[in-house]
Amino acid sequence: MKELVSSLSFRDKVLLIAITCLILPAISTFTVYNYLTKDAVKEQAISSAQNELKLTNEYLKKEFEDMLYTLNFIQLDTELNTIFKYPSSYSSAFENGTEYEEFINDQKVQQKLDTITLLDQKAYVTILLNSGKFYTNYSFHEFNPLNLKNESWFKILSRLKGYQSIWIAPQPTMIASERKNNPFQLSVARPLRDSNQGVYGYAVVTVMENRIIDILNSENTDHSMVLLNERNELIAKNHYFDWELTDAVTEKLGRNTSDVMTIKSEKYLINSRELSITGWKLISLNPYDNAISKINAIFKRVFLVQAIAFVLFLFLLVYLLRKILNRLVDLKNLAQKVQKGDLSVRSAAQGNDEIATLSTSFNLMLDKVNEVIEENTLTQTRKRQAELAMLQAQINPHFLFNVLNSIRMKVMMKGDYDSAGMISSLSKLLRITIDKHKGLIPFHEELAINKDYIRLMNMRKRHEIELKMEVSIETSNIKLPRLVLQPIIENAIIHGLNEQEGHILIRANYTHPNFTIEIEDNGTGMNNEQLNRVQESLSNTGVDSSGKSEQSKGFSSIGLSNVYERMALTFGEGFLMQVHSVPKKGTKVSMFIPIEKEENHV
Repeated sequence: MKELVSSLSFRDKVLLIAITCLILPAISTFTVYNYLTKDAVKEQAISSAQNELKLTNEYLKKEFEDMLYTLNFIQLDTELNTIFKYPSSYSSAFENGTEYEEFINDQKVQQKLDTITLLDQKAYVTILLNSGKFYTNYSFHEFNPLNLKNESWFKILSRLKGYQSIWIAPQPTMIASERKNNPFQLSVARPLRDSNQGVYGYAVVTVMENRIIDILNSENTDHSMVLLNERNELIAKNHYFDWELTDAVTEKLGRNTSDVMTIKSEKYLINSRELSITGWKLISLNPYDNAISKINAIFKRVFLVQAIAFVLFLFLLVYLLRKILNRLVDLKNLAQKVQKGDLSVRSAAQGNDEIATLSTSFNLMLDKVNEVIEENTLTQTRKRQAELAMLQAQINPHFLFNVLNSIRMKVMMKGDYDSAGMISSLSKLLRITIDKHKGLIPFHEELAINKDYIRLMNMRKRHEIELKMEVSIETSNIKLPRLVLQPIIENAIIHGLNEQEGHILIRANYTHPNFTIEIEDNGTGMNNEQLNRVQESLSNTGVDSSGKSEQSKGFSSIGLSNVYERMALTFGEGFLMQVHSVPKKGTKVSMFIPIEKEENHV
């Protein structure tokens, strides 16, 4: 066998392997198909039934949630609570002269009860107060609400706590006009309590049986579906209902169960689901043959299509492999020539398939190799030119700083120390502005920069500005983007102090993980309109951060918005900037910076 295989050409080996890899899995698949299909059909049928039951459960849940919402509205509505707790006996109302007020209150309650549910989702609401008074959204002639106090479940209400409710079903229909079409109803009741947990009344919301039956009679349902209470008593059923079958499985099923059972020599797919709100049980009962009929038909069609497709594909595969593999031999010969160093050869394979694409890619690769060889020398030359240009760009700033230092030394030798200090401060500011390698600098360097800036400003202006600092030592090495304090200080000098005499105070403290910086001046401050404009410009940062309100050149063009955006990009969404101002007293800008890593301030 080994000799036979080794004697085959590459093309024949690929054909043999391809056919073997197709036939063996196909035979295995067809052998176990019936066995696997049986389990898959059952699982799919159970899954479909569970999905249908889950959908029905969601509709019922929505219905019950609407009833609870009505109770919550009655219990939590402030106006209704005030009216319910107001002394409501007619005799006291007459004696105190509040009969008209009592009438108005009754009208308010009645209006809310009449509109508390939609017309197509009619719910009957009953409110019984301890004073003997009651409110309903139905006529007294339909049902006397005081009869509810005679029901056995009514005594349980006073023992409920907080917002607990009880669900009552099945229950004979109490509304006279509904009895013909709805023999049964279901209700939810709850005591009404005040802030001292005292019960001052009771609320009951009732819906008719047809509301639940409409949900169970879904257009996608073609089998029995029934809703039972916690005692397995019938609440509602659809028109496929067979109580004899349902009764046979009720005790066998748990709260959430799916299984196939044999009842009276016939298999049934049974699903049970507990309703989360009421604790009731929803059961669907479907003949198994009916449940799997559609799925089984699909599996059979798929099997037939697969068998036909396999035979056709096998013949087509053999034909195409023979045709395609012949061109692989040509590519192999071409690769051998390239291996010997001949980069001028090219493949002549044509078409739109993978072999043609590989051939085209091979030709492009050879073209690229030639281009790379030709461009390598030019690239090295350009790289050298770029390095020289970069070196020249570095020489210019250093030359400027050296000249400034020379001027500073000559000025100092002549005894003009103020001018020398001004040149030194200017040199430092220029260096930190031009140096692109310093993205983040320690906080103490930022403070030193602003000391130099204030020194320069005081030399320019007639009125000196005093810079005060209250900075804790823990903040010294915390790194910030450079020049974040200078635009705020410049705004304080130009707009806050109006270039008059005053002081600017910088506070900074660090309590892990929060770093707080405050810049406060004792200038003219801002009115509410100006302050709102500033805060709006900060909130719109990112939309337009160009600083339209700051047209001056130099450092001040950075602007508050730019400072905010740079800090937010550096420290993330946890960064916060606030501006507070009082007219004629001054302005304070506060920055709250999250420092996530301990090493940032070590």
